[in-house]
Amino acid sequence: MRFLIVGCGRVGSALAKLLDADGHEVIVVDENPNAFKRLGQKFCGHMVVGTGIDSEVLKNAGAESADGFVAVTDGDNRNIMAALIAQRIFDIKRIVARIYDPPRGQMYRELGVETVCPTTVGAKLIRDRLVDAPWNGLQPFDFGRLTALSATVGNEAAGRRVCEIESRGRIRIGAIRRGPGKAVVATDDAVLERGDEVQAVVSPDAISDFAKFFKEATRSEVPA
Repeated sequence: MRFLIVGCGRVGSALAKLLDADGHEVIVVDENPNAFKRLGQKFCGHMVVGTGIDSEVLKNAGAESADGFVAVTDGDNRNIMAALIAQRIFDIKRIVARIYDPPRGQMYRELGVETVCPTTVGAKLIRDRLVDAPWNGLQPFDFGRLTALSATVGNEAAGRRVCEIESRGRIRIGAIRRGPGKAVVATDDAVLERGDEVQAVVSPDAISDFAKFFKEATRSEVPA
């Protein structure tokens, strides 16, 4: 797949290298040629000097055939403008813009532009660490959009089916571990038992909903 990234800062360069290592075609756009040094010598993608809010620059960077577009400059306005150009001029289907101001992020999501707000995501993750959230092995991935969680089933979730806890596009339980060596892929009709350990993928806005089912969970480890 072809991905176009506007902004070669810490996040943009890290994302570019991840996608490049996965075998995708990656084009990175930045106004500062020196920013491309962050990509390193092993980066096999393309680098374009220019601004992401110039449609001609994006066109020359291959926006017309891009499968995905990411705007991660250090300015909210530039990220949103670049995302709207990608959406409305080049009709790119997968677009993500980083926005630091939560209210603005919500507003643009309502306009069809997917946004990631490090302010909100970071605050929620720190809160859950402070209040002793009922899961182990917190591991963010996909540059902060999703979180992989492991939780032990207590009274709140015991007896419930997996489909009662899952939420389409927000909470997905992938596996259940019931005692040593008894890990299975979760099915919709699987009934959870107290002491089970579940592995789930949760969107940032659904972490609190997920926690409600496991508020009585313990942190005890289940041997592999």
